[in-house]
Amino acid sequence: MQFCHLHTHTEYSLLDGEASIKKLVARVKELGMDSCAITDHGSMYGVVDFYREAKSQGIHPVIGCEVYMAPRSRFDKVHDIDNKTSHLILLAENQRGYKNLIKLVSAGYIDGFYYKPRIDFEMLKEHSEGIIALSACIAGEVPKALLRGDYDEAKKIALKYAEALGKDNYFLEIQDHGLSEQKRIIPDMLRLSEETGIGLVATNDIHYLKKEDAKYQDVLMCIQMEKKVDDPDRMKFETEEFYIKSPEEMASLFEYVPQAIENTEKIAKRCNVDFDFGTRHLPAYAVPDGKDAFEYLRELCQSGLEKRYSPVSDELQKRLDYELGVIKSMGFVDYFLIVWDFIHFAKNNGVMVGPGRGSAAGSIVAYSLGITTVDPIKYGLIFERFLNPERVSMPDIDIDFAPNGRQKIIDYVVEKYGEGQVAQIITFGTMKAKLAIRDVGRALDIPYAEVDKVAKLVPFDLKMTISKALDISTELHALYENDPQIKELLDTSMALEGLPRHASTHAAGVVITSEPIVNYVPLQLNSENFITTQFTKDTVENLGLLKMDFLGLRNLTVIENAVKIIKRTRGIDLNMDEIDYDCKEVYELISSGNTDGVFQLESAGMQSFMQELKPDTLEDVITFKEHVAILRGKRKVLKALDNKKKKKNVVFMPFKPEHWDAMDGLWREYKDREDVDVKVVSVPYYYKNYDGTVEQYSTSAEYPDYINVLSEDEYNYEKDDPDEIIIQNPYD
Repeated sequence: MQFCHLHTHTEYSLLDGEASIKKLVARVKELGMDSCAITDHGSMYGVVDFYREAKSQGIHPVIGCEVYMAPRSRFDKVHDIDNKTSHLILLAENQRGYKNLIKLVSAGYIDGFYYKPRIDFEMLKEHSEGIIALSACIAGEVPKALLRGDYDEAKKIALKYAEALGKDNYFLEIQDHGLSEQKRIIPDMLRLSEETGIGLVATNDIHYLKKEDAKYQDVLMCIQMEKKVDDPDRMKFETEEFYIKSPEEMASLFEYVPQAIENTEKIAKRCNVDFDFGTRHLPAYAVPDGKDAFEYLRELCQSGLEKRYSPVSDELQKRLDYELGVIKSMGFVDYFLIVWDFIHFAKNNGVMVGPGRGSAAGSIVAYSLGITTVDPIKYGLIFERFLNPERVSMPDIDIDFAPNGRQKIIDYVVEKYGEGQVAQIITFGTMKAKLAIRDVGRALDIPYAEVDKVAKLVPFDLKMTISKALDISTELHALYENDPQIKELLDTSMALEGLPRHASTHAAGVVITSEPIVNYVPLQLNSENFITTQFTKDTVENLGLLKMDFLGLRNLTVIENAVKIIKRTRGIDLNMDEIDYDCKEVYELISSGNTDGVFQLESAGMQSFMQELKPDTLEDVITFKEHVAILRGKRKVLKALDNKKKKKNVVFMPFKPEHWDAMDGLWREYKDREDVDVKVVSVPYYYKNYDGTVEQYSTSAEYPDYINVLSEDEYNYEKDDPDEIIIQNPYD
């Protein structure tokens, strides 16, 4: 017996779905099914994750959503009328259907949000192509009419949807979770099907994986509604039947209507939506005077190069031409023009911009355009860390703006490229270990003092889980073993740990597209009424959209204010792009450890290291920052030592032979010192492809014959216990 679940809520039915995507797909496969749908409440947050997970486990994914239908127009918002929505299951039959689905879901948030994201019948009718609809649970329009005893109205509604969507694209959905309301209307649903010719489909309203997980779903709903499990008047599921049932269980439930089971498989086979992870959808920059984009970029770069360097040597020109060639061959000309444009706007409109961070600082193109202000030639920075034809991926330039001017830049980008073609990016807050314990403790009505004690026994670590905490903390483990209430608290918390709790906006990410973003991804409004994607930043990038990080850095505001104060009190104009990096007093300040508010040097650990290092050049600080590394695979943090101090063991780790020259100078310095034992260890470098697959880097280049390179297996980390590891990774 083949069967497909077509009414399925995952973790992305926020605080109403206990089933994580990974576990849900695994359970579907375990029960012998070969397809499954995702139909979260009102949104499409998880559809790409679901698609990829289903494909990876050999399950055919059906992409859908359980939408909320407005009783009138989605624009009507009168209390006690327009907040009374009905449910409807929409499934994308094909790519056209998927496009229509994301437009419907987006409109539900952007135009129709009133308590819930709502669409209306007129919009559904307008975007019905490629859509298959199911009449939904007892909260659907047809079931609600039947529950009111109005069979004629139910028939009228069913025929209206069948006419709008097409008779073969609308189905009457029957469910049986042991609820009296469901049992009451099933005979009428069968009669409706017989009289109208509309097909029947059997579903189970899935909210959790197994029957025994019903108690966790109950707690999750309490967290959502801020209720306690013992509250007598709260909303709750009346039975424990909202789990992933096997095909055999479903066939047994609906043995009197086998076509309702068969139709699930027929619908699943009709639904074929694929996601394109290989095409980039970069916006085009509007070049003035009808010029060619590449030639315009070359003009800007050449002009900038001549301002940065005087005279321009053959070596500098060669480097610029090489980078421009790579940028053109990889299709990123417009990308650089777009970044140059809004940074140019910022600097001309009083918004302070950071000097550049990350791998983009290795680009002389970025330096010539004024995107970065760090000289890549002076500091020996490598362009291939930023862009490399051997590893095709989207460029990523993180741009820092003074927070008080960041919104001005976003507004400029919106105005230039169009409101519908710029969006911020969603992110999800999750129920991490401590938060899960506190949320569950409130729902279970456990005294605050006890919950607080348990939560504080979980070690602080961003990757800490309750399971790990039980292994680490003997006191926590003892409480778990000896106190039944604490055991229930922790077991429930572990079941809910990691689930998305709420949606918010990514602190920096902005998406810019050449076409309306809704053509690519579903959208919604954030709390500040700005359009955001319903997909997270990684998903947005995987789909080939251009994501840029507009970071608000408070340090820039501090610098900006300091410059203004100096101008006002001393009459001195400071240009932060032209300051002296050899000021002795600055390094004395850093060496004192008094670096509160100094970007990346303000933590207690960094202050302590600076006091020990006593840097007297910027290069000392840079070297220190690069020498602190986590020993790969060993999770052992190595303390970097001052170059001037004695070292017994120093290990160089190049990831790519072609870039040995970036380490050569320091290696030769160490090699000639009697107090240093230098080794070079080649380690494999793994990188992620555009489609998410992982490969090991390979190259035909060879290391210089004057060094003896050990393989990772030939070097014993534990025995040699290196004092310092120097890593040169062009792909960080």
